[in-house]
This record gives sequence, C-alpha cells and structure tokens, in this order.
Amino acid sequence: MRTIKLEQLIKDCCKKQLAAQSKVYQLFSDKLFAVCLKYARNYQDAEDILQDSFLIIFDKIQTYKYKGSFEGWLKRITINTALQKYRIDKRLSIVEDVPEIKDEEDVEIKNNSIEVTVLLSFVQELPDRYRLVFNLYVLDKYSHKEIATLLHISEGTSKSNLSRARLILKNKIQDYQDKQNTIIVNGK
Repeated sequence: MRTIKLEQLIKDCCKKQLAAQSKVYQLFSDKLFAVCLKYARNYQDAEDILQDSFLIIFDKIQTYKYKGSFEGWLKRITINTALQKYRIDKRLSIVEDVPEIKDEEDVEIKNNSIEVTVLLSFVQELPDRYRLVFNLYVLDKYSHKEIATLLHISEGTSKSNLSRARLILKNKIQDYQDKQNTIIVNGK
C-alpha cells in the first residue's frame, strides 16, 4: 500500500470513520491474528486477543507518530494486549529465579516432516510462562532485559523459562518424529 493512502487511512481512523477502521482491519487482521496465535493457548483466545487489540488500536491510533512501521506499531499493541491478558489471568504463575538450564543441542527436524500447524500447537501447549518468554525471545527478538520488564520478572527467570520451553519443545518434536517414523516403518 502506498504511504499516502495508509497515512490517510490512519487520519480517517483518528476521526473514528468506520470505513477507514474496516479497511485497516482488512489490511492487517490476518498478520495480527498470526501474532495472536503465537501467544494464545488456543484459537478462541487468539480471536479474543485480536478483538481486544483492535479496540485498543482504534482507541489509541491518534498516538501513532508516523515514525517507524505502522505494522510494527500494530504488532507491539497486539503483543502487549496478549501479555496483559496473561498478567491479569490468575492461571499465569511465573517461576522466579530458577537456576538456568543449560541448553542441549538444537533439535533437528528431519526432512521438514513437521507441519507449521503442528509446531504451533506444540508452542500453544507450553505453560503460559514458558510460551510467552519463548515467543518474545525466539520469534519476536526481544532481549531478556526487555522480557523481564514486560513480564515483571528477573532476567534470570526469563532465561530459565526460555531454557525450559526449548527443552519441552525439543521433547515434543522428538516424540512426534519418533511416532511418525514408527508409522512409516510399520506401514500404519
């Protein structure tokens, strides 16, 4: 989309014009939903996060300063909305300063045998504290210092939670690949 058109859409959204808001939603909802899926426990939670994110986006759109990527600004709001959901959620218990687990070798995905949807489901199955840190660090490139600030934990806890998430994912991927190999060998 040309910059001039996007800039006008943003200005129209600031004026609460529904057609402009609808167009922004159409342009960015798929990308932002992918972000929501990374942070949510399931599809329905992701839908809720997306809805809440757009409510905040349209409420705060006048604060966008036209510096940096508009999509990046939208993504930050979406991530913060997801994190806020889990900060409020009493089921989120962040483990404080557990000794860091040393990373073992990276898991090898054989022959691209795992579909993206399967990998996403493995990430969604992680306990909240591990999933949030894993997504922020690995997928969204936040530093442990930034994660500590966002989640109100220490850097050591962030590192520990990341290590635990990687170990859990490694085991899930290995189990999945072993089952796939068994099916192929046994012809089932």
